[in-house]
Amino acid sequence: MEKPEKQDICDKIFFSAFFKAQAQALRNFLYFRFGDKDLAEDITQDAFIKLWQNCADVKYPKSFLYTVAKNAALNHTVYQKVVFKYADNNPGRTTDNQSPEYLMEEEEFRQKFEKAIAGLTDAQRVALLLNRIEGKKYKEIAEMLGITVKAVEKRIHGALLHMSEQIENFR
Repeated sequence: MEKPEKQDICDKIFFSAFFKAQAQALRNFLYFRFGDKDLAEDITQDAFIKLWQNCADVKYPKSFLYTVAKNAALNHTVYQKVVFKYADNNPGRTTDNQSPEYLMEEEEFRQKFEKAIAGLTDAQRVALLLNRIEGKKYKEIAEMLGITVKAVEKRIHGALLHMSEQIENFR
């Protein structure tokens, strides 16, 4: 009887073969979806690292891999939108002349932000990003998602609570 894929993925030889079989397809998926070859490469490697770290708990490795990769790429996109929005609102400030401490704090915040966004449920993440990044009103979000305005409020409230727990001074 053949062992389930879940147990096999923790085997180094099987994992290596799985990597060789899936890495290029995942990289292409990310590249075609987000248009950044370096980002696609980085996220592909990160996704495989997370798969290896969680191999004992993963029931469907390919699905896990694509979910982790897609979420990481979306988090990166959200972060970039926040950076661009900040740059638009503060045109005189650039990071070229910032102190190393400032740059380090900015990177730490980015990491905390991405981790906090990744910790949200899909429903919370979609509602929060549509509201805070895209500027959509609760009613518009409710219509887009086919839910009530109250459900949108609940999702965003839950997301904001989670974010404030994860990031100091989050508003």
